[in-house]
Amino acid sequence: MKPTLTTELVTDERAFAELAPAWGRLYRRCATATPFQSHAWLHSWWLSYGRPGRLRLLLVRDGDELVAAAPLTAVRRPLPALVPLGGAISDYGDVLVDDGHGERAVDALTDALAGVARTALIDFREVRPGGAVEQVYERWHGPRRRVSDSVCLELPAVPMEDLVARLPSAKAQRVRAKLRKLTALGVQRQAVCPDEVDAALRRLLELHALQWQGRKVTGEHLRSRFCEHLVRSVGPMVRAGDAVVTEFRLDDDVVAVDLTLLSRRLAGGYLYGAHPRLRESKADVAVMLLDACAEHTRDGGRAALSLLRGDEPYKHHWRPEPVVNQRLLLARRRTAPLLSAAVCDVAARRRGKELLLRAEQRRERAGGGRS
Repeated sequence: MKPTLTTELVTDERAFAELAPAWGRLYRRCATATPFQSHAWLHSWWLSYGRPGRLRLLLVRDGDELVAAAPLTAVRRPLPALVPLGGAISDYGDVLVDDGHGERAVDALTDALAGVARTALIDFREVRPGGAVEQVYERWHGPRRRVSDSVCLELPAVPMEDLVARLPSAKAQRVRAKLRKLTALGVQRQAVCPDEVDAALRRLLELHALQWQGRKVTGEHLRSRFCEHLVRSVGPMVRAGDAVVTEFRLDDDVVAVDLTLLSRRLAGGYLYGAHPRLRESKADVAVMLLDACAEHTRDGGRAALSLLRGDEPYKHHWRPEPVVNQRLLLARRRTAPLLSAAVCDVAARRRGKELLLRAEQRRERAGGGRS
């Protein structure tokens, strides 16, 4: 008879830091893990964004070895809930489950989550289809709901020349011309070594602020806490093979820096900064970045090249496949009213966005008529 797995709820920040080696081994044994479930990313996020007293790490062990983990934090607004660590700056939320322990680990993690759901809703946002927490959802005995979350656009994990070949002939010719233009300009790229990652990331954020100067930008990317998180987390991720920082040079000057995150199943461009000088030189930055990102799919080990969250028009030029993240809501009978309230909030927000979009479309049509 197999020994019983044990569960533990960790709420101490120091204990979270000490979990790094065991967490890393579990992360490597979970095929569905994304870089946003790595210890370096999550612990750094906690140091920048976590609230004292709200850490909730549910752990499942087989002896001394970690075989499942749910990295959560308690929130009080808009509803009392347990949500994944990583927050809005993480494109995917999930749990970790050791592939070798399968159903036993999932069952133990599900039971542990049911225990903490007595007083709070469990709200897993931005779950990539096929994520490990879907197994928990399938086993959940209480009230549950699945709703759509953000759209991520994905390309096949193939080299750049194959991505270009997927395009209509005329578009493919334009992209090849843009690649030749980058070569003619003398744009050089190089992966940054681990010891130089911190400085490169600070350059990335400086360039990011410069490229968006005078335009609407994600405000969080300009804050010191985000810079601290990125610098603190990405160095260890580069060393572990979970991230690559690439610098682009023109005439020996760094004119762009890109951060690509890596996992067993995907490569995803997370953030970049580019000097306006590149566009002034008629360099296509989007083509340049995708060409660099596609380099990390050449070994054939990954299934997707993700453009991550966002449905921006420029991404559609590459004919990506829309992949809709899921929001999984789990409750017990006593917390079922919280689940109902969350579902109503989702519906109200969705309706509000639809009304805003229609209003914008009416304004655009009215403006077009006057001109």
